[in-house]
Amino acid sequence: MAKSKKKTRTSGILMPVFSLASEYGIGSFSKEAYEFIDFLVEAGQTYWQILPLGPTSYGDSPYQSFSTFAGNPYFIDIETLINDGLLTKKEADAMDFGDNEEYIDYEKLYNNRFKLLNKAFVRSGLSEKSKGKMMIDKKSFDSFTTENKDWLEDYALFMALKNANKGHAWNEWEEGVRLRKPAAIKKAKEQYKDEIEFYKFQQFLFYSQWEKLKAYANSKNIDIIGDIPIYVAFDSADTWASPELFQLDEENLPVAVAGCPPDAFSATGQLWGNPLYRWDYHKKTGFKWWIRRIAGCYKLYDVIRIDHFRGFDEYYSIPYGDPTAEFGKWEKGPGYDLFKTVRDELGKLRIIAEDLGFLTPSVIALVKKTGYPGMKVLQFAFDSREESDYLPHNYIKNSIVYTGTHDNETTRGWYNTIPRKDKAFAKKYTNIKSSKNATWDFIRLAMESVSDTAIIPIQDYLDLGTEARINIPSTLGNNWKWRMKKGVLTEKLAADICEMTKTYGR
Repeated sequence: MAKSKKKTRTSGILMPVFSLASEYGIGSFSKEAYEFIDFLVEAGQTYWQILPLGPTSYGDSPYQSFSTFAGNPYFIDIETLINDGLLTKKEADAMDFGDNEEYIDYEKLYNNRFKLLNKAFVRSGLSEKSKGKMMIDKKSFDSFTTENKDWLEDYALFMALKNANKGHAWNEWEEGVRLRKPAAIKKAKEQYKDEIEFYKFQQFLFYSQWEKLKAYANSKNIDIIGDIPIYVAFDSADTWASPELFQLDEENLPVAVAGCPPDAFSATGQLWGNPLYRWDYHKKTGFKWWIRRIAGCYKLYDVIRIDHFRGFDEYYSIPYGDPTAEFGKWEKGPGYDLFKTVRDELGKLRIIAEDLGFLTPSVIALVKKTGYPGMKVLQFAFDSREESDYLPHNYIKNSIVYTGTHDNETTRGWYNTIPRKDKAFAKKYTNIKSSKNATWDFIRLAMESVSDTAIIPIQDYLDLGTEARINIPSTLGNNWKWRMKKGVLTEKLAADICEMTKTYGR
């Protein structure tokens, strides 16, 4: 994880792009993103960790995306399009994206963002409806579509067909396009030609803006940690276009789906519903799709966190159609073969293994063999009933410590609600003198630990409570909505973070 041999202890901040205080309803690649990078520099940080950047589907989760390669069009900065002459400020201001600066209104965003982007598309010169001169660099657009043809063609057609089918999942489409019969696909490409171009235009804008933002971060010695979900969504261009990669039947419906077994937190387990991989097929192809996927991630990020790393050792397989995850079974994953192939094909990459939860000896051995740093989460440490691997005195240097992740309560919200015995243990261990300063005491504990890297969610630096939680796993409706208020990233906060960072040699 270190950036150089001289600096082996580093730190960063976890901040989803959607949580930035940008205009027009959601965080984006806007001036506020550049200002956040400047804040990271002032705070003496090395990393900006974000969540997956893919286009979100029902439930708005970045872990359920319409494509593993495409970018979220919500993140396209509207002000840049205004400055480039593709939109007017009046057009942008006329759209209703909600009026709560602390939470995202995804319904209003969905109903209005694409209307606005379509205006930019028509004005760009790329649409059949365009009048006047070309308003974008056509040569750059053509280069982009050629370079990304292997995923962009399928994604753009998938989204056009999804719209034509009123948003229904692809397994509900008529047979010709559902099973990708050549005559039906050829007809669809002609019929939806302009809309297909619109989706390519969105991706061109997304990638152009993100590349500039990432280049700015790197120029300031800030590296981006990105996130790669282990699974793709069933209702995605990936599954529709490449059914051979997944455990599907002759009608391209899943045979089994992903999830987690029952545990202390859930009596019926977690039913994620993602299609499972045909690992035997992937191995036969030399893990070609995975090599392409990870290489694609390294165009977007400097470091990748691989979500649910345990699933590469063993994965939980639930019969398709089961209402709960109770009757699944563990199956063998690809193991070290995949990561050896990745290293042989792509070289030594900076990867974080998300190795949280119950770990078997075989998955512990797999993490160790890859050499990837695992994760330590302080909120998991203070169970007064038993000794925990998440207590800092048990850490090893090759690890990443977090106060909490996007799936956790904020540290303030967590500390205020943990059982009395756990709180007493946490106070004793962390030497908390006052509950008022408890969040910063936990941050200090993470920063002073031996872990090579410490990542702190921005909500913890702001000492925010439950209202700023990002996600409650296995729930729908109130997740992925929190946004940071404008003006809270003060010079004093940057100075306080920087002082602590220097104190502990990060």
